[in-house]
Amino acid sequence: MNMKVAKFLPIIALAMVMASCNKPAGELVGASKSVNFKEANPYGMLFIKKGSFMMGANTQSAVFEQPDNIIMVTVDAFWMDETEITNNEYRQFVNWVRDSIALTNLVAAGMTDYAIQPKDEDFDEEHFALNWRKKIPWNSKEEDVVDALAPLYYSDGALNTNHLHYRYSWVNMDQALSQRNKWDVSTSTYPPGATARVDTFWVNENGEIKDSTIIRPLREPKDLLTNRIICIYPDTLVWARDFQFSYNDPLLLMYFSHPGYAEYPVVGVTWEQAHAFCNWRTKLFNTHSSVKANDYRLPTEAQWEYAARGGRKMAMYPWGSNYARDAKGCFFANFKPFRGAYSDDTGTATMRVGQFRPNDFGLFDMAGNVAEWTNSAYQSAANTHMHDLNPDYSYMARKDDPDILKRKVIKGGSWKDISYFMQCGVRSYEYQYESRPYIGFRCVRAYIGD
Repeated sequence: MNMKVAKFLPIIALAMVMASCNKPAGELVGASKSVNFKEANPYGMLFIKKGSFMMGANTQSAVFEQPDNIIMVTVDAFWMDETEITNNEYRQFVNWVRDSIALTNLVAAGMTDYAIQPKDEDFDEEHFALNWRKKIPWNSKEEDVVDALAPLYYSDGALNTNHLHYRYSWVNMDQALSQRNKWDVSTSTYPPGATARVDTFWVNENGEIKDSTIIRPLREPKDLLTNRIICIYPDTLVWARDFQFSYNDPLLLMYFSHPGYAEYPVVGVTWEQAHAFCNWRTKLFNTHSSVKANDYRLPTEAQWEYAARGGRKMAMYPWGSNYARDAKGCFFANFKPFRGAYSDDTGTATMRVGQFRPNDFGLFDMAGNVAEWTNSAYQSAANTHMHDLNPDYSYMARKDDPDILKRKVIKGGSWKDISYFMQCGVRSYEYQYESRPYIGFRCVRAYIGD
């Protein structure tokens, strides 16, 4: 064989293979160039495979309330945080909000190099993107810089946490799904007289967050948006307010701010603040990723309970046993074993996350340490009318709704609870605007695919 021809045989063969793989012109071949997408594992999260389980309490209620209707349900796959959100992780949110306010104030003071300006266009004072690569001059002595950053601090130099406002919005799905607001696909319009009931927030001249619930005409999708402004700093006073006649001052002063508590679960966070954190985490990911992902959010009650059971359909506790101790008498979690004997399980109040063995899914602290917010609204007999596929009973309460509609399901029990509340199927509730030193949260993200 001619040596020159032999030299090019591999190239010719490769070209023939590639030509045979080309999609035929003029045929229905799809719009995407690649159909083999596989979602990468989100940092700090574990994959929870789809499955079915018996949802509801395994035992009779300790407070003799109406028992749950135990039902077999199926849950799709999702990602879930391996541990509860820690102080260190929540501080990243706080720092981002602080820095975004600082950059915005600097731009408002005329220092437009702290914004990203489009080329060959005049600077838009109302719509601009912050320049996150520009270092914030925290220690500058320049008068205009000091004046711009002054609202972030008290006169003694301490951070003014009351000004750490996070602004965001979301679509009111209950308004979008209402039959009276059903979108007419044939005419691309909402029905005549369609309205949307939403909340609107603003900050008054005194720096106070104000809000009201309004009903506005529904003419386009943006009319379904609720905007929210929320102060996101945790309530550190919960350690003293919730436990009177108890010396918890060290936790009150140090728990959220000191690096020694960095890997402890964040507490003193309301459901509303946790909801805002999820929105920020979604934006953070999508800003740095070329491929968008499903939103981070709080788990539904069904997702949380399924994850806690670790793939065991009838598990009473996350570790699979019907008892709170192992064969050697050691406790499986951080809770209140006996009256006044908080430390018998090696912890008194909260502990560093991940100190006890994980469940079969690899999740830590699904029982004890801190109870956890879910996205689900609380109703004592919710299981009787939820769907058996991805069950969820949720309601985004408006500001003028009665308090009974602002109850959210909490799961898992905490360091101050007895073992009953650590059972996978046991549920309790707290009002979405309340903060407690024994309630934290973790996030989930829906899996893209089957």
